[in-house]
Amino acid sequence: MIVRDLNEIIKNDPDRVVSDARWSSIRMLLAQDKMGFSFHVTFLEAGSEHTFEYKNHFESVYCMQGKGSITDLATGETHRIKPGVMYALNAHDRHILRAEEELVMACVFNPPVTGSEVHREDGSYALEDA
Repeated sequence: MIVRDLNEIIKNDPDRVVSDARWSSIRMLLAQDKMGFSFHVTFLEAGSEHTFEYKNHFESVYCMQGKGSITDLATGETHRIKPGVMYALNAHDRHILRAEEELVMACVFNPPVTGSEVHREDGSYALEDA
């Protein structure tokens, strides 16, 4: 059984806290945990906008706090994000995520990330060996 405390990770495990342009992500489960997915709690700053395209990963995201929107760049369709809303990037969808208020999101990646990934210029993560 794996039991981890978000606040303890933030305080004591800086290797599991990843930050980039106006967001931070606490990596609660990683590839090394051998669960077949990774689980993160991600914080996006109010007023921020992010373009992502996970070419090598599927991602599911559940909004726990805040308001914003997600735009599918292939279709132009925009969806409101608020607590209780989930979206899944089941086709490696290139998208823009906008945070009107600070967004707190629970995220699941498959394949799992290792924790050392950084977004490339195109908004994706490279596929790394676990």
